[in-house]
Amino acid sequence: MSADVTAKTPAPAPPGRSGSAGDEGLLQLMLNGLRRNMRQYGMLIALGLIVVLFEIWTGGDLLLPRNVSNLVLQNSYILILAIGMMLVIIAGHIDLSVGSLTAFVGSFAAVLTVSHHVAWPLALVLCLLVGAVAGSVQGFLIAYLGIPSFIVTLAGMLLFRGLTEILLKGQTLGPFPDGLQKIGNGFLPEVGPNTNYHNLTLLLGLVLIAAVVRQEVRDRRRQQEFALNVLPGRLFALKLVALVAAVFVLTLLLASYKGAPIVLIILGALVAGYGYVMRNAVFGRHIYAIGGNLPAAKLSGVKDKRVTFQVFLNMGVLAALAGLVVAARLNAASPKAGVNFELEAIASSFIGGASMSGGVGTVLGAIIGGLVLGVLNNGMNLLSVGTDWQQVIKGLALLVAVGFDVWNKRKSGS
Repeated sequence: MSADVTAKTPAPAPPGRSGSAGDEGLLQLMLNGLRRNMRQYGMLIALGLIVVLFEIWTGGDLLLPRNVSNLVLQNSYILILAIGMMLVIIAGHIDLSVGSLTAFVGSFAAVLTVSHHVAWPLALVLCLLVGAVAGSVQGFLIAYLGIPSFIVTLAGMLLFRGLTEILLKGQTLGPFPDGLQKIGNGFLPEVGPNTNYHNLTLLLGLVLIAAVVRQEVRDRRRQQEFALNVLPGRLFALKLVALVAAVFVLTLLLASYKGAPIVLIILGALVAGYGYVMRNAVFGRHIYAIGGNLPAAKLSGVKDKRVTFQVFLNMGVLAALAGLVVAARLNAASPKAGVNFELEAIASSFIGGASMSGGVGTVLGAIIGGLVLGVLNNGMNLLSVGTDWQQVIKGLALLVAVGFDVWNKRKSGS
């Protein structure tokens, strides 16, 4: 009996092996967590690498405070469009009219404020209403009449471009009132004592860091309560450190120049609001539902036509806001404004993790995708790369992002 027990007793592990095995197990757990979240973090890692590479290649010019501020101002309207486009793509549609609609709204604002001397706050409201009407008309044709979104928005692209030419009579119109200009070019005011930094920007940065940490911890606890997969503790801590460091560095860079641009505050509010809607609100869940599995969504009681209509109405409002920002940035309305903006917004969404089949994507992913394109544009301009090669590189970046999405889905399916 004792012999049998002795035979079944496992041999003791060699000294020093248990700690190594534990480290290997933790490393494997972290790698598995990273693989499960590769769609979410792949482009974020790519953005970091692109920033580091261009910072080296430009001799440190990329992250100069003034250049970072210009980077935000130059790409703000594309990022605004990318938020709305991400919702459209998640719902399983596409919108080719947003570039022309931004130009039309900008020209409408110029006619109101410059030609007819309408007060700029009233003109701003009227322009947003024009965007809402344009989006609702397209949404009605798509949702309730069943016309494919590609056809409707292609017609909208031609229509709004022609209306822009008619309003401006082929000429540039400006300048805008000072209040409207600040939407595209203004900065937060200086407050407090002289600290060689922009005090209000520093304060907002600290508030943002606290909010990011609180939200990440809260989301992790909620996922654990529902027994969902979460990042291992060390990988989650590394993620928090990286997020805090990124926000802190950006805050210092902006505070070292003129402070946070006003459009960045607008963009931050949009990201926070739309991020909450897509994560927690019923409307956001319905968008994912109709894009992921339309028949199942209908059987579940989702009013798919109403959701589609609202998605395009929302896209029209955001396109109008982007039109006001770009017109204010240029301080004039131009018939050629907004050219290829729709392609930039679509590319930002796909680079940021959207799926061609719909039902997949995040608001933050759209912002990351837009920043990838923005950093590529800015970095190549600093390196004096020709526009021909810039188009080639951006096309390859989009192809790689979509190819990664296809590969990731095939791997998940297998």
